[in-house]
Amino acid sequence: MSQIASGISLSDAEFRRIAEIASVEAGLAIPETKKSLVQSRVARRMRALGIGACANYLETLGQNADETELLISALTTNVSHFFREKHHFDHLRDGILKETRQSRLRFWSAGCSNGQEPYSLAMEIIDTIPDHASRDILVLATDIDRVVLDKAKRGLYSENEIEGIPAEYRRKFVQSQPDGSHRISDDVRKLVRFRQLNLNASDWPMKGPFDAIFCRNVVIYFDDTTQSRLWPRFHALLRSNGSLMLGHSERIHPVAGSGFEAVGVTTYRRL
Repeated sequence: MSQIASGISLSDAEFRRIAEIASVEAGLAIPETKKSLVQSRVARRMRALGIGACANYLETLGQNADETELLISALTTNVSHFFREKHHFDHLRDGILKETRQSRLRFWSAGCSNGQEPYSLAMEIIDTIPDHASRDILVLATDIDRVVLDKAKRGLYSENEIEGIPAEYRRKFVQSQPDGSHRISDDVRKLVRFRQLNLNASDWPMKGPFDAIFCRNVVIYFDDTTQSRLWPRFHALLRSNGSLMLGHSERIHPVAGSGFEAVGVTTYRRL
C-alpha cells in the first residue's frame, strides 16, 4: 500500500489504455500532457479499492462497469457556480422567458454537476413568470456522475457555494440551516428533475422539445468527433428558435451548416 500512498507511475501503454477507455465510454479526449493528472486520479481509485498494481486495476475496469463509471467521474472536474456566465441568464430571462406565452416549457441542464446550474434556471423561471405554478414547466438536469447528482438532489450548499446567487434571490429561494449550510427552497427544487445520463450514449431517453439547452463546460472534455455528433442531437431536441448555451471556451465550429446561428456570446439559436 505504501506505493499507492506515494502515487503511481503509469507506463505509456497503461496511460493510453486509460485514455482509450475514457474516450470509448464517455467521449473524453485526454492528451498526453494530462498524464500526471490521470496518474493522480487513477491512484485515488486504486487506493479506494486497495489495488497496488496498475495492471490489476486495468483488469478490474474490464470486469466492473461501476468502477469504470467511477473512473470517468474521477477524470472529470465537477466545478460549477450559481448564475455562472450571467449573459446566458440574461438571454434566458429577456430572450426566452419574458417573450413566451407557452403553457409548456422545458429546459435541459446537460452536465449539471452539483446542481447550481439547474437551480439557477429554476430561480430565474419563478422570478420571471408570475404564473409559473399554473404552467407545465420542467428543468431536466443530467450528469454522468452519480455522486454529484446525489449532492445536487439534496440541494444543500456551503456559504462559499452560494456566493453567486443575487441577494434578492437568496432572500427568496435560500433557507439557512442550523449547521451553517444553505438549502434551496422547495418551490425551486420541485421544478428540477435529476437523472443520470452519459452524453456519449447511443440513445437518450428524453424526447423534447426543449426551449433551451445549457451544455456548458462539458464538451471541452470531448474529442472533435464526439462534439460533432452532439450538435445535431441537440438540434433535434430543441424547438424551432430554441437556444443552446455553451461554455465560455466552447464553440460550434463550423456554425455554417450546423442548423444553428450564433446570437450572442456562446449562445446559439436553432434555425
